[in-house]
Amino acid sequence: MTLRAVTSDQQRALLGESPLWSVAEQALYFVDIKGRAIHRFEPETGGHRIVAVAEDIGCIGFWPGGGFIAAMRSGIWRLDAEGNALTKLADNPEDQRISRFNDGCVDPRGRFLAGTIDEPKDGGKAHLYRYDRNGLSVLASGLMTSNGVAFSPDGRTLYHADTPRFVVHAYDYDVQTGTAANRRVFVSLTPTGEDRGRPDGAAVDAEGCYWTALYEGGRIQRYTPAGELLAEHRLAAKCPTMIAFGGTDLKTLFVTSASAGADAAERAAFPDAGRVFTMSVDVPGLPPTTFDPEA
Repeated sequence: MTLRAVTSDQQRALLGESPLWSVAEQALYFVDIKGRAIHRFEPETGGHRIVAVAEDIGCIGFWPGGGFIAAMRSGIWRLDAEGNALTKLADNPEDQRISRFNDGCVDPRGRFLAGTIDEPKDGGKAHLYRYDRNGLSVLASGLMTSNGVAFSPDGRTLYHADTPRFVVHAYDYDVQTGTAANRRVFVSLTPTGEDRGRPDGAAVDAEGCYWTALYEGGRIQRYTPAGELLAEHRLAAKCPTMIAFGGTDLKTLFVTSASAGADAAERAAFPDAGRVFTMSVDVPGLPPTTFDPEA
């Protein structure tokens, strides 16, 4: 199976992230963190719409009835479909000069999980948070870059990566209370001088296998629920960022990527950096959960 770029060269992202498939619209939404935008792409028609947002935007979830819940530099916001800020739901409690919200998703019950990035990467000041009707709560701390948030099909396992440490952890997750316990190493990668590929954003398929994008690794990987590597697929972008499943049968895999910071040699070697990639898979993914303000 081959990953191919499907979005246009003119609409590539600086730091594409948070792909989110709308089953109702048969469209892929994703963000450009550094480009401060939300993209909407229709694979069947090639239609591509971009709306601007006011600040760095790490990830989104669908809001019931339309619009988004969004994790941004300043905090958790409710946005309308045009990217306009409607309500600030929670502040980013960290130093916003060096911290912004990054990867996240809606849990099986409808809560919003989003983590931060310690931009200097010098102190492990980042966290993974849960947002629900009771406000913001810490699920994990001491992180450098919170990433790779995904859930097993039954919702009882939470996966979570700390990208600069080359590790993905698994937790026991209580769907009823939104609490995580029993952290253990799920996947640990060993960097080399030639390969700095590290786990970024992720998704889980219907068989419970964890798909991770290896930032600066130019490839994605699929792991069994036991943490065994099953498959690896390369793409024409050095920095893939996150994975989502879509299409009418959820058997189309989408991968966002980054183009920011690439020098001339990297651009030549990875000409499609910043575009969205896709390929067909045999095992479907899981549809995203819509945020529930009452969760």
